[in-house]
Amino acid sequence: MIKINLLAEGKRPAAVRKSREPATSFLQSENAAAWLLLAALLLLGLLPTGIWWWLKSSEIHENEVKIAEAQREVDELAAIIREVEEYKAKQAELERKIEVINQLRRNQKGPVHVMDSISRALPELLWLDKLDMNANSIKLEGRAFNANAVATFVENLDKVPEFQEPILQDLNQDRGGTFYSFAVQFNYSFATLADDAGATATNAAGG
Repeated sequence: MIKINLLAEGKRPAAVRKSREPATSFLQSENAAAWLLLAALLLLGLLPTGIWWWLKSSEIHENEVKIAEAQREVDELAAIIREVEEYKAKQAELERKIEVINQLRRNQKGPVHVMDSISRALPELLWLDKLDMNANSIKLEGRAFNANAVATFVENLDKVPEFQEPILQDLNQDRGGTFYSFAVQFNYSFATLADDAGATATNAAGG
């Protein structure tokens, strides 16, 4: 007959379990320490990186704030520059219009001044029959009761600053001997008139 020791067989797994439990507990404690060490190492490794990232982020944010402030200043200066350019353009246009107006006034005053100067140069016993005037020269034709009046008229014309030296082109006595006919030609310059007008205006402003 075969005999089986059930008691011994039943106790064996318990013995095995008892012998293995301390080993498993030991391994678990070692794994926990290793994981803690690994976590500590990772933390120590990531901490400088985190600090560096935080510092760089702060620096980037500060630079962005400075760039935004600089951009606002640039925009403000650009607006001021546009206003200055517009002011300069308006000033230049105004000066151009003023110069045109002054030129028109000089052109209007020129012939009037010329006619007034010729009128003042007329002596007694002499009168004009014809006046031809172009851009820079004048030709006068007239009559006088004697040659001295014609000579006096030429001298008076020569004293006018804007008139160049008058030239007596013709002097003839009529058949009856009553009067002399003559022709005088000379050049003139509006620039002299403009200079005189400008000097007069300056003297008036200074006075």
